[in-house]
Amino acid sequence: MKKVLKNVSFVFLLLKMCIVFGQETSTQKRIVIDVGHGGKDSGAIGINGIQEKDVALKIASAILKLNIKLDKPLDIYLTRYTDNLISLSDRTKLAKVLKADLFVSLHCNHSDNPNARGIEVYVAGATSKYSNDATWLAFQLQAALNKKLGYESRGVKFANFQVLRETINDCPSLLLELGFLSNEDEGKYISDSNNIQSIALTVLQSLQD
Repeated sequence: MKKVLKNVSFVFLLLKMCIVFGQETSTQKRIVIDVGHGGKDSGAIGINGIQEKDVALKIASAILKLNIKLDKPLDIYLTRYTDNLISLSDRTKLAKVLKADLFVSLHCNHSDNPNARGIEVYVAGATSKYSNDATWLAFQLQAALNKKLGYESRGVKFANFQVLRETINDCPSLLLELGFLSNEDEGKYISDSNNIQSIALTVLQSLQD
């Protein structure tokens, strides 16, 4: 019974997202932005108590607002629009149901080493017909974040994260680690609303390109 209720809840969530937040277009690419963590899952906690779930949501929300202002906005959906917890499997189901052209998961990093810094972009370790596109976009994103915002790049890496593993055969998918919340400089940088806008704009422009 719990499984049935969970599936019903996900269907209602999906319908709500499509009706309220979706922008139906016939030509623009459909992108699902996975907003990491949420609800009781705070993700990484950095300096001054900054929480990964909040940073990811702020960046994703900024991307949506900037996208709407474009002459030809992309068809973007988020896996969550508020501070709630969505299971990893439901996040990937959304991409499948919407037949997404791209899946991007937003996160921030943490390390016991306070000097650890920089961005990481992950693609699935396994291969599929979308692997080359995902890897190419991963390199474009890390280069743009480095050039436009001055982020140090820790490179494009391969991993078996669930959200990548479960979307690898459906569309190009990648996971962004947008700096270390445990690093004083990067934690302060990403806490600033103006910098959130800059990160969002850089990611959106890379998706456009």
